[in-house]
Amino acid sequence: MSDASQDELRMEVRGLMLDPGSNVPIVILRDLESQLFLPIWIGAYEANAIAQKMEGIEPPRPMTHDLLKSLVDHLGAVVDKVVITDLQDNTFFALIQLSRGEQVYQVDARPSDALALALRAEVSIFVRRIVLDKAKAADLTAEGNDSEKLKKWLEEVNAEELGKWTM
Repeated sequence: MSDASQDELRMEVRGLMLDPGSNVPIVILRDLESQLFLPIWIGAYEANAIAQKMEGIEPPRPMTHDLLKSLVDHLGAVVDKVVITDLQDNTFFALIQLSRGEQVYQVDARPSDALALALRAEVSIFVRRIVLDKAKAADLTAEGNDSEKLKKWLEEVNAEELGKWTM
């Protein structure tokens, strides 16, 4: 069995940024081969959870995503992968794929939670191609004049800028 079906593209968390119009955190996913970027707007808590893991910061007590990973482990299951599955009305959807023995489970999740867990479980992140098609067709940027600013920034961003995030 292959790691991803034909309709999924493997991506990585490239970095975090703030939407210049709304100051809402955005996690940036990048296709490993074509360098295609997919921005997903997320909450501040999830952005901090992702940033902590990316920066190697270990909290003194388990945070929510650490707890979730621990529960999966203690139940004898493994996180296989996460998949960004859909985009409807500017809202992204995701699945966490788990397995325990021969049994495979797919759990509905917010993309931000799925990504934070994927980083902790060190598993692959996939995006269905239909999501990329929908994202291209939709205006995913902030309302008003700053939408063009964000689009231009994503087109011109260099790798160093994407990694900068302050908690």
